[in-house]
Amino acid sequence: MDAAVKQTVGHYIGGKVVAGSSGRFGDVYNPALGEVTKSVALASAAEVGTAIDNAAQAFPGWAEVPPARRVQVLYRYRELLIQHMDEMARLLSSEHGKTVDDAKGSITRGLEVVEFACGIPQMLKGEFSEGVANGVDSWSMRQPLGVVAGITPFNFPAMVPMWMFPVAIACGNTFVLKPSERNPSCAGFMAQLLTDAGLPDGVVNVINGDKEAVDTLLSHPTIQAVSFVGSTTVGEYIYKTGCAHGKRVQALCGAKNHMVVMPDADMGQVVDAVMGAAYGSAGERCMAISVVVAVGDDTADRMMERLVPRIETLKVGAFDQEGVEMGPVITPDARDRIKGYIDRGVEEGAELVVDGRDISIPGYESGCFVGATVFDRVRPDMSVYTDEIFGPVLSVVRAKNYEEALQLVNDHEYGNGTAIFTRDGDTARDYGHRARIGMVGVNVPIPVPLAFHSFGGWKRSLFGDHYMHGPEGVRFYTRMKTLTSRWPSGIKEGAVFNFKAGGEH
Repeated sequence: MDAAVKQTVGHYIGGKVVAGSSGRFGDVYNPALGEVTKSVALASAAEVGTAIDNAAQAFPGWAEVPPARRVQVLYRYRELLIQHMDEMARLLSSEHGKTVDDAKGSITRGLEVVEFACGIPQMLKGEFSEGVANGVDSWSMRQPLGVVAGITPFNFPAMVPMWMFPVAIACGNTFVLKPSERNPSCAGFMAQLLTDAGLPDGVVNVINGDKEAVDTLLSHPTIQAVSFVGSTTVGEYIYKTGCAHGKRVQALCGAKNHMVVMPDADMGQVVDAVMGAAYGSAGERCMAISVVVAVGDDTADRMMERLVPRIETLKVGAFDQEGVEMGPVITPDARDRIKGYIDRGVEEGAELVVDGRDISIPGYESGCFVGATVFDRVRPDMSVYTDEIFGPVLSVVRAKNYEEALQLVNDHEYGNGTAIFTRDGDTARDYGHRARIGMVGVNVPIPVPLAFHSFGGWKRSLFGDHYMHGPEGVRFYTRMKTLTSRWPSGIKEGAVFNFKAGGEH
């Protein structure tokens, strides 16, 4: 390991930090420097088993804690998150590269799910029917699954785990988190705050690792459900493998989100929206707008006239530099892969209007930087259109009319999010109704629902039946039980062997 490595990130099992014992380690970069600054222990199957065993031992006691008492831990956790927001944001930025303000924003979105989970007693209420037959009542309840797992991506190392474990543990489950090995420190930080908030040891465990850890979670008989956010290739594997082992799986996957711009759109609003949605977090988010479909050449020309100067003046740099609007991508490999897509876009005939390949930041010459890039006159057969690039690369497609634009959106293999910018209510309503996409924004570029709604896409952006957080999250982390009771007092004796018409026994 390079001499620059100052720290090894371990696991968090049974309420304490545990050093790795597998002898395998991964590199953790500071993306702004382009250098390895930490290592992370990669768990063996045995170490993953230890984390699962701790969660299993904690489950019976935690499941019996009344929901109103469970959420008291989450209330205290919320306060600790707020107190440590600055520290956590800088930790996140140092391993991911996004600006501190962006990091704080993502933590705040995760915090909203914690706040939703604090109201879990309301969500766990069942239904009751009196007198379904003579002297017979029936009611339902939702009970926890047991030990559940979360496998989370590098792009939101705080927010996405908080889409999962607060709802899971509020419902009475125990949790094993496998964060991205590219930026693992936030997961351990959050686990320590949960312990400080009074969460019993073993209720939430963090295991760092690679495919060996993932496969162990997918095959271990104690794990009842797996939540995943990441690429479609990995998500499909996790869904099929987890289901083959009898687990409940939700896998939120890749995206190629389109923003349709109608001729009547407010162009100032459009350009502001594109700048944030395409280049925020260096484009490394599944809800980024990576395709703008401009309806008509005049619309496209007017948009590009205002957009290009904004892109060219976007300030790129390290997260701790003053006034920086966009940071680096996660690793040198990611940087090189994104530049390769720009190369292919040029080769395939797209018009490269702003080229971010040759950017250099003084003092950070080895950093993982890709400048904001935009292609115009992109065709649907080009790789910059078809593939999820996961970087600050925007493709502009010119459609002849609204129907052609809508068809482009509906024909793409991904269906995570989309937006339309227009002043016309009829067009907006039609788009919301006909777009075959899971989340739709009208003059809202990134239509991520708040925590009390649920998040998820369509087509190859989602494998599984349940969206994440909100009511769908509660349904995913619980199973329904229905009870039917009859008490003998006042009921004539005699065995009953069948149901009669009208519900009479």
